[in-house]
Amino acid sequence: MPELPEVEVTRRGIAPHLTGHALTAVVVRQRALRWPVPNELGRMLTGRVLRAVERRGKYLLLEFENGWVLLHLGMSGSLRIVPVAAQPDKHDHVDLVFGAQCLRLHDPRRFGAVLWHPRTAGEVSGHVLLAGLGVEPFSPAFDAAHAGQLLYEKTRGRRASIKQVLLAGDIVVGVGNIYASESLFRAGIRPHTAAGRISHVRYQALAEEIRATLGEAVRKGGSSLRDFVASDGQHGHFQLDTFVYGRAGEPCKKCGTAIRLVRQGQRSTFFCPSCQK
Repeated sequence: MPELPEVEVTRRGIAPHLTGHALTAVVVRQRALRWPVPNELGRMLTGRVLRAVERRGKYLLLEFENGWVLLHLGMSGSLRIVPVAAQPDKHDHVDLVFGAQCLRLHDPRRFGAVLWHPRTAGEVSGHVLLAGLGVEPFSPAFDAAHAGQLLYEKTRGRRASIKQVLLAGDIVVGVGNIYASESLFRAGIRPHTAAGRISHVRYQALAEEIRATLGEAVRKGGSSLRDFVASDGQHGHFQLDTFVYGRAGEPCKKCGTAIRLVRQGQRSTFFCPSCQK
């Protein structure tokens, strides 16, 4: 599933090409995504200029004068900028056309989303899918001076494992399965540890590693495990340099102990039993 780094890579790839351009058409070949693509999307957007391409968690937010298009890549989606005349393939479901080029959603499993939030409904941050999201990991609210305290305060009394709390996204967004395993390894915290039992000092270290891990992933183009490609068709490379993720049975790069694989909430968790306490 594309996580925050993959979505941020996509945002940075498409924004320079589309911002400031008028949308000229919306082509919907398959309306039945995770939620139905709104029937009125073309009518609402045709002729409107794209003001900005932003991101909130794993959602891309395309801002127009009269509202926002919310894009989610689901389990297998990707967005490409292609010539409008390029022949679509079987899983190219939606085109947002900007003159001679279009933003094309490719989504084999159809768990992605293309939604509309009109400006008359208020700020997009209040949308039901965004309102409950935690703080952005690259924001000032999660900088070195505040992040450890935030994690510590928000986890008091929580019995769930720290891995599950990170995946929930209600404290800090974007720490998906790969990046949770990697951040916890770098911070030396075992993923099974109850979130409420971790000290402030260890949360400060974890917060720093979350920011560092996600930042490194963005610089490396994200992770391409199955379907993800960036807007220019390039694959990400973060998965090639992981410390624990996908390395079950292989020696730890720090101590040589075999990396272990367990299941937490139906998700694979990788950790080093020696380096993580």
